[in-house]
Amino acid sequence: MRLGVNRYIFYENLKILTTFASEMPYNQRYNDYGRWIRRQFPFRVQKISVDAGFSCPNRDGTVGTGGCIFCDNRTFNPSYCTPVLTVREQITKGKEFFGRKYPDMKYLAYFQAFTNTYASIDKLKELYEEALSCDDVVGLIIGTRPDCMPDELLNYLECLSHHTFVVVEYGIESCNDTTLRLINRGHDFECTRDAIGRTAARGIITGGHVIIGLPGEDAAEIIRQADTISSLPLNILKIHQMQIIRGTRLERIYREHPFHVFTADEYMRLIGEYLLHLRTDIVVERFVSQSPAHLLIAPQWGLKNHEFTDKLRAYLQQQDIVQGKLS
Repeated sequence: MRLGVNRYIFYENLKILTTFASEMPYNQRYNDYGRWIRRQFPFRVQKISVDAGFSCPNRDGTVGTGGCIFCDNRTFNPSYCTPVLTVREQITKGKEFFGRKYPDMKYLAYFQAFTNTYASIDKLKELYEEALSCDDVVGLIIGTRPDCMPDELLNYLECLSHHTFVVVEYGIESCNDTTLRLINRGHDFECTRDAIGRTAARGIITGGHVIIGLPGEDAAEIIRQADTISSLPLNILKIHQMQIIRGTRLERIYREHPFHVFTADEYMRLIGEYLLHLRTDIVVERFVSQSPAHLLIAPQWGLKNHEFTDKLRAYLQQQDIVQGKLS
């Protein structure tokens, strides 16, 4: 690993800072990621998305074809993020994009598109360390699937996490095996439980991502999910509403066999109940995602992410909802 002595000392000190609160401050309704990440660094940090050109095993025929029925990476890849460019070139362009507003910003390289552990160990090391060698990059966030995390790679990431900030973020999507089959995920929930357990046991910061409102999952099933998620050794959780994106197989299913899509108010009430059952020390990174208008079929809420979050916070206050109150 090409980490200089000064950088090594800095990150050893940083590891001391990287702790998870066992309880929330009295005035918080949920364990907010923004507050948590500000405690991890002595400076402002920003994620820079990286598309390293990976595929997924449910796309290339290893476990399936076509990918997840909801997936379209155009919904979240920024303009500078393209595998035509090298990792360094993408990070440079990302820094130019963000640096105009905050010239002293530091960055986390976010390997986001598709499955970012789906290659040989040597290739993965090359890509990750290319990102870490860029000026002002102070850590990695690696998005992946539970069925693409061999122990050999965990050995490397555990070692890396002793020197720099590392988060492994798993696409959980659902805890229900019937739903996982429906969305063409290509693995079951036991695979998810195993991967998260093995990762957390190494002391690596472990994140997860779930989608609320997948077809076949009613409110009762979603609340049961919160209890299951709480049983996992997760540090960070991303939540967002199901979105039906133009051109996906989910759009075709929705048009041929329409199913209920939550309104903004229904979703807000559901998230409130979900939080009541969610373990208090899990850091919640987000509640919604916003896809480009020209790609989004449903739901059409007409709310920006921050507008929904503001409404949710007011609702939690009004209803006296606190994360983990019923967990």
